[in-house]
Amino acid sequence: MTKNAVLTGAYLDHLAYESSDPKRLAEFHSAAMDMNSLRISDKEWRCSGPERRIIVLAGTDRKLAYAGFTCLDADNLQEFHKYACDNGVEIQENPSPWLCGNAFAVVDPDGNKVCFGLNSGEKILQTGLRGRLQHLTFATFDPDALVSFYHEKLGFRVTDRVFDEDGNLTGCFMTSTHEHHTIACFKSNRQGIDHHCHEVIEWDTIRDWCDHFAGQHIKLVWGPGRHGPGNNLFAFIEDPDGNMIEVSAELEMVHDRQVKDWIQEPRTLNLWGWAINRTP
Repeated sequence: MTKNAVLTGAYLDHLAYESSDPKRLAEFHSAAMDMNSLRISDKEWRCSGPERRIIVLAGTDRKLAYAGFTCLDADNLQEFHKYACDNGVEIQENPSPWLCGNAFAVVDPDGNKVCFGLNSGEKILQTGLRGRLQHLTFATFDPDALVSFYHEKLGFRVTDRVFDEDGNLTGCFMTSTHEHHTIACFKSNRQGIDHHCHEVIEWDTIRDWCDHFAGQHIKLVWGPGRHGPGNNLFAFIEDPDGNMIEVSAELEMVHDRQVKDWIQEPRTLNLWGWAINRTP
């Protein structure tokens, strides 16, 4: 028996970023996102907080080293591994120290590495503002290629799509859980990570996060607003390397509804006002 990403209940557990100054980036994430920070070496730092973990590695700014997804249990992980193999996905060795249980990695058409495994059970800080690591969004030259990989080969479910006036796909939202999206992509003039998101559940907690950012003199770069796809409230900040970080609330829960299609326009990405233009 095989199971796709949805049937395994795979959810985003942690991210690993590269940075030319990993100490600076780790210190920013630790303070801005209310996490503790552990220096492993001059080339690796690990930050953790309530339901959120980030690894920072020495390397190139604004580059995702890998993303770590956790499956429900060992049987589901094994069945998902077989599903990926049966669909011709090349399996690579897992680089994440936070995944166990025969964890493995795959690489999408843009070179983004995504790992699947079981949570290593490492104890993390459980105090601080609520903000579970929830989704990852890619910037890409070719959203169709990423949708083909994540939807057709790994079995993520498509929930919403965005098209330009010529009918070209410019954005797609995909999920592996009951939440609106756990992976998404936008057509852009660059490849790599667009942003990652922390789900804070309710509007009042977005307020608390924005007060927290203000106390550290961190300005919002977008929001507060409300997305069309997902219908969630949001606010964005930017880290010292230029990576965008979203805090989100009230993300749509999806069950059996049909895929929704949207027009590429500012209102689609922000029902309340202006939107970041990612298209080239």
